[in-house]
Amino acid sequence: MAETTLVDARGSFCPGPLMELITTLKRAQVGDVLELLSSDAGSAKDVPEWVRKVGHVLERTERDPAGVWHLFVRKEK
Repeated sequence: MAETTLVDARGSFCPGPLMELITTLKRAQVGDVLELLSSDAGSAKDVPEWVRKVGHVLERTERDPAGVWHLFVRKEK
């Protein structure tokens, strides 16, 4: 059964949020969803590009009223 894992990278700046996501993805199972929280606006561009490049799935991206990005990534392989 797939899990959803929270990766809280708020306060970290490029490339920190992406590196935290990569580290957590390595430990995740195929089908798991990771929710990356990032206060770095660059993550909204960098993470989707990396996800497509390596073959995972970006399920959705949201920005909350506090300016925190929520990026949902499903591990595909």
